[in-house]
Amino acid sequence: MKISKWDIFKTFFIIGLTTFGGGYAMLGVMRHKLVEHKKWLTEDEIIELLAVSESTPGPFAVNAATFIGYRKGKFLGSFLAVLGVILPSLTISVIIGVLLTQYGEIKLVNAALKGIAAGVSAIILIAFLNLSSKHKFSVVDILIFIISVALVFFHVLSVIYIILIGAATGIIAGLIKTKMSKDKEEEEESEDDVTNNAWTLLGLL
Repeated sequence: MKISKWDIFKTFFIIGLTTFGGGYAMLGVMRHKLVEHKKWLTEDEIIELLAVSESTPGPFAVNAATFIGYRKGKFLGSFLAVLGVILPSLTISVIIGVLLTQYGEIKLVNAALKGIAAGVSAIILIAFLNLSSKHKFSVVDILIFIISVALVFFHVLSVIYIILIGAATGIIAGLIKTKMSKDKEEEEESEDDVTNNAWTLLGLL
């Protein structure tokens, strides 16, 4: 299905305009717009998008927009997706920056910002629960998740090393799974050959 460049820009502009908190808070909005509404991505692809966007340098929103925009409209689609997703936040941030310069010391403003931060945390949690409930995680995936959380929490390794270790573990697990599936298929084929030979022998007798 061909997608117009205007549709790409408009979709990501709406995502940027209706997302508060950025980053992971954008996951829920992206899933709603791109998976449920536009049908541009599947549930599994949105998980892959998260992995790709978090494994590359730069903000999640920009990386995700670049990736999806290029898939749907090559270079121009990528440019328009990034422009669309950053334009609302850039404009609003400039306005808020001007206002905070003048009114940042007001206690009500600071209290409001703390309330917004708490609300954004809830949005991130809901996005995580929605995505995790739609994806079938293997035992290896869960182990990587638990170990990664522990390493980050206790500051054992830098995030980049954790990403690389997770990628390497996923590749090794995938190769092992493929090898086991191949061996199983060969074993079943061998059993079928033995059975067929037995029936052939009985037929000759």
